[in-house]
Amino acid sequence: MKQTTLCYIDNGTQFLLLHRVKKQNDASHDKWIGVGGKCEADESPDECMVREVREETGFEVEKWHYRGIVTFISDVWPCEYMHLFTISQWSGEEVVCDEGDLQWVDKARLSDYPTWEGDRIFLKLILDDEPFFSLKLTYKGDDLVAAKLNGAPIPLPSQMS
Repeated sequence: MKQTTLCYIDNGTQFLLLHRVKKQNDASHDKWIGVGGKCEADESPDECMVREVREETGFEVEKWHYRGIVTFISDVWPCEYMHLFTISQWSGEEVVCDEGDLQWVDKARLSDYPTWEGDRIFLKLILDDEPFFSLKLTYKGDDLVAAKLNGAPIPLPSQMS
């Protein structure tokens, strides 16, 4: 089981997003996502998040919140547990990321940016300040086909349009 982290740095009105445009063979190519990556051996999810934020943004994490765990099921990719965080306090200077372009995005405009359909679900949960949650997302190829929040099926964003 692959363990990863994803983190949204929050300045109050915006999240820092990564436009994934620099890596070859990137499953998230041209998508806008938070920063994060794979947990290394003997690394806890919060240690991984702190390391990944430092590597991808140059920021040192000072205050963070563990928001939830997202289970990804796919017919293409291995099963993944993604630990989801937000950061409300940090220090340091932003650096150039070798995986994509960092940009502050207004929270009210998040839906204007291309991302995974499942990301729209957990971003809404974060914005609604949902307590710690478990979200299961099932994909066929790039298409989200099912979602469960805390064990109960929920409508997909594409079904709500």
